[in-house]
Amino acid sequence: MIETASATELQNSFGRYLNMVMGGDEVIITRNGKEVARLIPKKQTVSFLTDSLTGILQGYLDQGEVSDVARMEALREKYEISD
Repeated sequence: MIETASATELQNSFGRYLNMVMGGDEVIITRNGKEVARLIPKKQTVSFLTDSLTGILQGYLDQGEVSDVARMEALREKYEISD
């Protein structure tokens, strides 16, 4: 399950959200309505990073001769990174 909490909610109820993460859930933390962080269980950390890197590397291989600018723009859009 994925739960969303504002930074204030997280601060006021940290134990509740920590227990959720320890139980295998993910918590998305927002500030001013925008996602700023995620809490995920430790056991999911390695697979999350591996999946992310695999996706990025596969994207580079699939794009062939696409310019670096186009690759960076695609990654910015995919991961919602603003300039």
